[in-house]
Amino acid sequence: MSARNIEAQAAEWIERRHFGQWSEEDQSQLDIWLAEAIAHRVAYVRLNSSWQRTGRLAALRGAAPEMPGGLSPQQGRHSFRFLPRLAAGLAIVAAVSTYYMLHNNTTTYATTVGGREILSLADGSQIELNTDTILRVSNRTGTREVWLDKGEAYFRIVHDAAHPFVVTAQGRRIVDLGTEFTVRRESDRLQISVVEGRVRMEEGANKSPVLAAGDSAIATGSALSISRKDTRAISSDLAWRRGMIMFDNITLGEAAAEFNRYNRTQIVVDPAAAHMKVAGTFPINGVKGFSDLTRHVLGLRVETRGQEIIISR
Repeated sequence: MSARNIEAQAAEWIERRHFGQWSEEDQSQLDIWLAEAIAHRVAYVRLNSSWQRTGRLAALRGAAPEMPGGLSPQQGRHSFRFLPRLAAGLAIVAAVSTYYMLHNNTTTYATTVGGREILSLADGSQIELNTDTILRVSNRTGTREVWLDKGEAYFRIVHDAAHPFVVTAQGRRIVDLGTEFTVRRESDRLQISVVEGRVRMEEGANKSPVLAAGDSAIATGSALSISRKDTRAISSDLAWRRGMIMFDNITLGEAAAEFNRYNRTQIVVDPAAAHMKVAGTFPINGVKGFSDLTRHVLGLRVETRGQEIIISR
């Protein structure tokens, strides 16, 4: 199927989800469609992101204006009922148009759940994509810019002061100052950790802090916190590059969430057990070994239900 047809299908799903009567069956069908191909997921994430920007404007225009002269109250009600739908259609069209304007000059790379890929750029830089990640690379001559739409990536960048390397994620720009660093993007959280060298974080006209090796910045909304990490913590964060996950005295709930990033089989932890602490190093696909540890070492109950492993007291 052509990319344009896939984009059209993605636009239909977005319109149905935001403006139709969305049911559990609809969600199940969407999940199946998204799982069929990476191209489906890429198209949906991109268009939905564009819609979030343009849809807000349409929503602001959704209030009914004064009734035009010559319309009866009944006619007015029918007209106003149509307006939100019209606004929705215009917003979807705007989202698709925005998508093509912004993304025709980029190349997209994506990994599946549990997947990993290394990109080698023409300037000698390397980018390593972690699980379930979508990254766009600019094709424009003379620019070195990428957009992290989803997931996590490790950057080893060849510094060029005349052509700085820029990562854009969640409205923030991370500018290379001779660096190795990671960027992890979640729905409402962005984390930047510097392994070597320095990066500068930019957000509009706001102050642009410079992060040095060992610094880790977490951005949530308008808030930004910066902390220092020791060598062990950095090694733990980068264990995925070796196909491993390292836990150092974190809660069972946090450990399960990390495993769930890499596996279709999901770990569900009962709230009564979620606060218990665990430590260890596991393969990223070692869901069974991890659940066995909770049974034998922590004395917890483990039950498999389809694609879920339930851990409880």
